[in-house]
Amino acid sequence: MKLVGIIGSIADESYNRKLMLYIASHFKETIDIEILDIRDVPMFRVGMEMGPAVEYLNKKISAADGVIIATPEHNHTTTAALKSVIEWLSSSVHPFADKPVLLVGASYFEQGSGRAQLDLRQILESPGVNALVMPKDEFLLGNVKSAFDENGNLKEARTVGFLESVMGNFLKWIKVLKAMKKNNDVKGDWESEDLTASQEIDTTVKGVDMKAEDWVEQAAAKTNAVEGDTYVKLDRGLLTVNQLNWFLNTMPVELTFADDNNQFIYYNRMDENPKDMLAPRQPKQVGDPLESVHPERALKGVKHVVHTLRTGETDLVSMPVPFINKVNEKHVMHYYKAMHDEDGRYRGINEWVVDIWPVVESYLKMTGQKLVADENAKVDATSGASEKKEEPVATPETDATSGASESETKVEEVKVAEPEVDATSGASES
Repeated sequence: MKLVGIIGSIADESYNRKLMLYIASHFKETIDIEILDIRDVPMFRVGMEMGPAVEYLNKKISAADGVIIATPEHNHTTTAALKSVIEWLSSSVHPFADKPVLLVGASYFEQGSGRAQLDLRQILESPGVNALVMPKDEFLLGNVKSAFDENGNLKEARTVGFLESVMGNFLKWIKVLKAMKKNNDVKGDWESEDLTASQEIDTTVKGVDMKAEDWVEQAAAKTNAVEGDTYVKLDRGLLTVNQLNWFLNTMPVELTFADDNNQFIYYNRMDENPKDMLAPRQPKQVGDPLESVHPERALKGVKHVVHTLRTGETDLVSMPVPFINKVNEKHVMHYYKAMHDEDGRYRGINEWVVDIWPVVESYLKMTGQKLVADENAKVDATSGASEKKEEPVATPETDATSGASESETKVEEVKVAEPEVDATSGASES
């Protein structure tokens, strides 16, 4: 879970800053909380251009799953500085719109900034801001001068326990809102899928032209990416970068990674010659947005596949792509699997391409069986989907998500059944 914390004070010595630092440190094992400072943000004035400090806040808040705001109380209200920041972020940009927000605050006296939080809640829920402030369990820290020990930790176990309870409820609030948003997505609106990779995400490498033929080399230099014999700790393994490349490049399937910004960022280069691959790809394509690596006639199909996975309509799409080879018989299958992080957030597509004919052939030889046409069967010659209503999701001579170049492979128009059929994903109906 990625959160940002905003300190509503611009004072050099601030107990609300101390509170936010404690929250970030106390929950660091389970929540990634990045603290944002507002001291460089100028006072809002109509007609004034949005500067880099405001642009930075806009990007960070937009990319976060939720926001924690720590507000002092000045004359029964929040601070003028924080009010000004929110005005900046509700004029030409609106990062708080539909964003889960938790209010916390500290004050010298027992009320713990309660009136300031009420004032801030009204501001955040006003038209133009439209934040989704958690409706209960504000954290109010009173008598703040004696609340922390010399190491910056809260002294009282009951206070810590209540803070943990509030944070737990906030995480649930974020997940509930995320689930509601997912359910409200218009699943048929696949044409809105953006294949230009124009929206920066947390893993986007900035400052490198996506269409550069040496994008990998430039992006690696920009990010100080490790290579060679440097070890990489994986979920359940420890490999050097070289070992990881050897492992992936010898997989019995062709793999492709397209991220949640629809940028084509990886394929396992099993063959130096793209023409020898089942789904030809070229090194110079890596880094390109998906729109750039598909012929125009394929883009509608690509959008449909990606949107189906992004919205959770299904988590796996499969399609056969007939492959004509004068030497060996092949039956090539393309699989597109939605990837999600530990919080359930969609993170892109894992595509694998495999020739399943050797498996079928081996099975037939082992069992002494042979393939015989069923005269009574109604065959869907391209997808194998049921007879329920279908919509096209890919067009000829394209690998729908990997950005494969046009190959000598001859492909008929491929169709995928409506999600409730599950004829392409193989998932259960539950």
